[in-house]
Amino acid sequence: MPEHFLTGTELGADGLHALLDRALELKADPAGSQALRSRHVALLFDKPSTRTRVSFEAGVVEMGGHPLVLRGEELQLSRGESPRDTALVLSRHVAAIGVRTGDHAVVEELAGSADVPVINMLTARHHPCQALADLLTLREHFGTLDGLRLAYVGDGNNVARSLALVGGLAGVDVVVSSPSGYRLEPEAGARLVDDPGEAVAGAHAVYADVWVSMGDEDTARERRAALAPYRLDGALLDRAADGAIALHCLPAHPGEEISADVLYGSRQRIWDQAENRRHAQKALLEALLR
Repeated sequence: MPEHFLTGTELGADGLHALLDRALELKADPAGSQALRSRHVALLFDKPSTRTRVSFEAGVVEMGGHPLVLRGEELQLSRGESPRDTALVLSRHVAAIGVRTGDHAVVEELAGSADVPVINMLTARHHPCQALADLLTLREHFGTLDGLRLAYVGDGNNVARSLALVGGLAGVDVVVSSPSGYRLEPEAGARLVDDPGEAVAGAHAVYADVWVSMGDEDTARERRAALAPYRLDGALLDRAADGAIALHCLPAHPGEEISADVLYGSRQRIWDQAENRRHAQKALLEALLR
């Protein structure tokens, strides 16, 4: 049976640390893995994408492979073909399947029928590839993950959940601060704090995400009002540990969830995060295809 990457917890602590080690090696030597030479990787996009598409497509090419980018409207999935049948067909042609969609059950059903690894590139429930890039960025900046605290402020969404699950696996102390109605479930494993100032105290990194994600447009006004006290700005970052950095998975909306001076300032590693998607995902593909 193939190994899949659906929530990030499949790696285990040792596998996760080994993957981050390898990602740093691949960042230093982008052509250092040819694990995909003469192989194809299907990349299914049911949702718009910038970082996910560019990082996966470029990474597959650097590894000697060919990315097959398939948009939702181009697949028979959009006309009622089942994820099971889609997985059975794609498994005959490609070495791995990446999926960016809404319903997490679609990724689980594809994985249940595929004969090749299935990678969750994003669902409404989990965003584990982003968490890998986040941990790689922390490791790169601080030299270690040991003893680090990461504070996430804002909506307790898929990004917050993956940070809690995958960050906890890596030994990072993850604190999530959200208003009532937007809180992450306790089962994710993060420490939950109402007050964002309390959450960032002693944190080595402070993380923000958009307040209005795809599919949330109908409640945009209510979301902005509820999440306004959780903006990542200079004053909030000042309450974190000395030398703390700001993180954001992008796309960003300066003046909403993050201030422009933090987004484009010297105390962030946000653009490193965006680049590190490629290096972390290359290490993931290599690990899954051994």
